Amino acid sequence: MQRRNVVLGLCVAAATLAMPLTSGIAHAEDAYPSKPIRLIVPFPPGGTTDIVGRLFADKLGKELGQTVVVENRGGAGGSIGSAFVASSAPDGYVLGIATVSTHGINPAIYPNLPFDGERDFTPISNLAAVPNIMTINPKVPAKNIADFIKLAKSQPGKLTYASAGNGSVSHMMGELFKMASGTDLMHVPYRGVGPALNDALAGQVDVMYDNLPSTLPHVQSGRLIAMAVAAPKRVASLPDVPTFAEAGLPAVNDASWFGLVAPAKLPEPILAKLNAAVQKVSAEADVKTRLEALGAEPAANSSADFAKQISAEIAKNKRIAKEANVKID
Repeated sequence: MQRRNVVLGLCVAAATLAMPLTSGIAHAEDAYPSKPIRLIVPFPPGGTTDIVGRLFADKLGKELGQTVVVENRGGAGGSIGSAFVASSAPDGYVLGIATVSTHGINPAIYPNLPFDGERDFTPISNLAAVPNIMTINPKVPAKNIADFIKLAKSQPGKLTYASAGNGSVSHMMGELFKMASGTDLMHVPYRGVGPALNDALAGQVDVMYDNLPSTLPHVQSGRLIAMAVAAPKRVASLPDVPTFAEAGLPAVNDASWFGLVAPAKLPEPILAKLNAAVQKVSAEADVKTRLEALGAEPAANSSADFAKQISAEIAKNKRIAKEANVKID
């Protein structure tokens, strides 16, 4: 009996000692956020990632009652900023924008990436989906994508396509198009979308793969001819342009996405609070309007569904990288 009382006494004492710590953690989670939040955009200012990040930073700050401060940490295809997020404390005060590049392509092509695209992050929610587009210079004798495929098959390796660089979204999309269509196009990498687009407009290269926002004005002016868009449905601003799925190439029909992540092991109450805030912000009319101006649309989902998207994107790009021998040393 005496031994039993001693054991019970030790258990009570241990529980008493643990209560303040547990209570403190719970209080911190309940009080979240109690200070400004840092949102890491892993690319320079001005691009689509930055625009989407700043839009949601402003709106989430108002919804959460704390300022969300955007920090641009560009470099290495988004890997520098993403690595910073992965190595931060999982307390909800450092968040990051995840993209197809940072959490789909980079894990597939960089052998020494300083983070694991799945294991080192807590997916919070997708934010926005942006269609991709394939265009050709008007000098290319093709009126539609069927014409283009027929032309490309008749002269393998002769037609060229521009990308924003080795391992970029446009590069991987170009290689995926080649696989899906059975064509052979020559890849011409550039240092960014701007130079690639300039040469596509000048006719120095035949084909361009890109996010819709930067290419759309040139399609509307007639300086580039749209072949197809990668999107769930036709784009309102280009109603006559089919999706890749409609053109018989469903494998190429994935839009680009921009989501919100935190370091791994983010406490569930904070994750739930952030996801709920994203869902509410995404439903606001002016957010939809501002995304539509980019050729984008809200894409908020659950943490589990966003995790599945990331896993599927990595798997897809590993397959493309292996088949097309795409790798960055």
